[in-house]
Amino acid sequence: FTPDPQARGLAFRRSFLVGMIYDNPSPNYVVNMQQGVLDAVRGAGLELVVHPCNRASPTFLNEVRNFVVRQKLFGVVMPPSVSEDDRVIEILKEADCPYVRIASVSLDEPACMVVTHDHRGAAQAARHLAELGHARVAFISGPDTFRSSFERGRGFREGLAEHGLTLDDAYVRKGAYTFESGVEAAQSLLSMDQPPTAIFAGNDEMAIGVMKAARDAGLDVPRDLSIVGFDDLPMASRVWPNLTTVRLPIRDMGRMAAEKLTAGLRGLDPATLVQPVVDPSLIVRESTAAPRG
Repeated sequence: FTPDPQARGLAFRRSFLVGMIYDNPSPNYVVNMQQGVLDAVRGAGLELVVHPCNRASPTFLNEVRNFVVRQKLFGVVMPPSVSEDDRVIEILKEADCPYVRIASVSLDEPACMVVTHDHRGAAQAARHLAELGHARVAFISGPDTFRSSFERGRGFREGLAEHGLTLDDAYVRKGAYTFESGVEAAQSLLSMDQPPTAIFAGNDEMAIGVMKAARDAGLDVPRDLSIVGFDDLPMASRVWPNLTTVRLPIRDMGRMAAEKLTAGLRGLDPATLVQPVVDPSLIVRESTAAPRG
């Protein structure tokens, strides 16, 4: 006999369900995050339910409210960019629903946050390209709805500045954290009179899109174009050439958030826990090299 989590929760005010609310367009990111949450909640006798959403939808907030209230959730884990939306936080507080936010900067009390420090990783990417000798570099950002887009751009600029370089706005394109947007942005950059010798894409999905655009243009990676991504999703080490990228421990981030959320079940106070540290790190592979000439 295996107890049903919903049935077990009937005797209590809440269910034994942890919700994950997300709007991230990268399926690989979402799956890794879910695995991390499951690593923690299964050991606590809880189950995971997911709620994909679209923050641009006019029904977004009502759908979130209905999900939280109807499921009587034990708590919620939120990756970006939902985690950055204060309107969602107000809904959770009104429902008296515990939550943990995962974000590139601190947005809440430490007990409710896992901070990923994205700007530090982007600065490492910039230093790597500058040290290889690249001066004409480009950046493909994520959508404006993600704070990480700004943080990764900020860190990249800061890293370049340490080497006396600046990121020319003419070499900046806006993407959508999707493969297709990476292809489109790279096509635009590579068609310039003076195309970049290196491109830093705001996530791995877009970086692999850059690889496709480079191949379609007859360019060799990395001899003609160096490419750096962000996240270090499993596919980064499966494409050819293997992608140089900034590693975020996405699965660990999901686990850390769920462990904070379930700390009370282990007799712990989330406010007194040692705060988990997420430090992005550059993983150098075969997609970067010194520029020609």
